[in-house]
Amino acid sequence: MRALASMMIRKFQESDFEKVNEIYSLSKLDELRFEREVFQLLPLKEDEKRLRDLMESEIFVYEDGGILGYGAIYQNEIRSLFVHPLYRGQGVGSALFEHLISEVRTPTKLYVAKSNFPAKSMYHKYGFTVTGEFETSYNGKSVLANEMVRISV
Repeated sequence: MRALASMMIRKFQESDFEKVNEIYSLSKLDELRFEREVFQLLPLKEDEKRLRDLMESEIFVYEDGGILGYGAIYQNEIRSLFVHPLYRGQGVGSALFEHLISEVRTPTKLYVAKSNFPAKSMYHKYGFTVTGEFETSYNGKSVLANEMVRISV
């Protein structure tokens, strides 16, 4: 495991978009890996809703010799958190998530695939609880999702 001692979390710049897009492409289907259906990647540049939601958000990148992950917030919602597969399990996601929590208003909410137990487990550790379930879709296929909310610090 590589030590991430020189890391920096900073605000997104336009020049970061290609790397953010790459991390999205390498990571998006991982959040759906526990679904019964097999999903095909819809590239971020072609996913109008997700691209619009991301670009209207405040985006932060985790940088350590390059961008290793990113997350986004909008008002009191954590909208995204993606880590390059090569850097998972090294504290990148936790550091980014803690930063996003510190930047967002409370109560804080996020949405996660109901089947994504690893992510939900991490969110529980930070005080988030499941408050709802709804059906959404990704690339034309139905997905059950949970709303999770963190009331206070």
